[in-house]
Amino acid sequence: MGWWQVNADTLARSRFVLSPLAETFASLKLLHAGAGTHPGERDWLRARLPGYRAVLAADPVTASLVRAGIGRDWIADFLTPTPRDGESFEEGVARVRAARPADARAHLRMSLAGPLPAALDRDDLPERAAELLEYVWEAGVRPYWERRRRILEADVVARTAQVSRGGWAAVLDSLRPGTRWLGESRFQVNPHEYPPREISGAELVFVPVTPKTGWVSWEGRQRYAVVYPCAGVLAEDHRERARAVPAALAALLGPARAAVLVLLGEGPLSTTQLVALTGRPLGSVGRHLRVLLDAGLVERRRAGRSVLYSRTATGEVLAKSGGGGGSGERPRKG
Repeated sequence: MGWWQVNADTLARSRFVLSPLAETFASLKLLHAGAGTHPGERDWLRARLPGYRAVLAADPVTASLVRAGIGRDWIADFLTPTPRDGESFEEGVARVRAARPADARAHLRMSLAGPLPAALDRDDLPERAAELLEYVWEAGVRPYWERRRRILEADVVARTAQVSRGGWAAVLDSLRPGTRWLGESRFQVNPHEYPPREISGAELVFVPVTPKTGWVSWEGRQRYAVVYPCAGVLAEDHRERARAVPAALAALLGPARAAVLVLLGEGPLSTTQLVALTGRPLGSVGRHLRVLLDAGLVERRRAGRSVLYSRTATGEVLAKSGGGGGSGERPRKG
């Protein structure tokens, strides 16, 4: 397994960062895989895969670059520069474009764990990678970035609250498959057999993305990042979730208010998370929460700087009697 040695000060100084470039590369990985994990991803792929595949069919070199760069166990480093706080997509992709051609070829050989195909023995690989990322951003991410950003912000709120409740170990254990706190200042970052890295004293950031994927990256020994998929309850398409509101409950409370009550069956959520999940304005969500609070159907508590809402016993009874169960009428898997 791959693990990092990290001291308490480094972990205490670590923070969450949002990255348009990381979101775009995660979307590129989703396009490369060609299969979504929930209806929202599948709808997105259905609309974007034909165009993406046409782009690669017209450019066999870039198609080969993608296949080589997104390896089974390792991603070519120059494709995933370590995210920086407040960095725009344009600033991030400029760092991909600025990679040295020799470094790009070396990173691809590591990703392939073997020799570089003859078609990729060239100097324009960083430019081709940047152009493809720009295509994915413009065609598949930028039109939805504001909503995705709200979802990612909501995940950060939830993780921050989790730190206040259970410490960093609880957060690290739940980031994505393969990450966990091992004790003795050791953090497992993936299940692969890579040499441990001493990162004490370095800058450490955690970066959520909406596709179900993740990776790690670093710049020398100064900056490290763990990219992880945001919580499933946040990543799923809010339209699918809206359809899960039972008709009887919607008739009693109104569709929007009933949707808020159903969503709170997932566990405590902040106003920001509810805004991201419902797609409704902050003021509208706040009014629905106020009515539910006054009716004794939900309660609130503070977790750090966030306020989390959850269903009361009365709210649980009402949601279940209305057919809402613990988390709507969606079927469970497994």
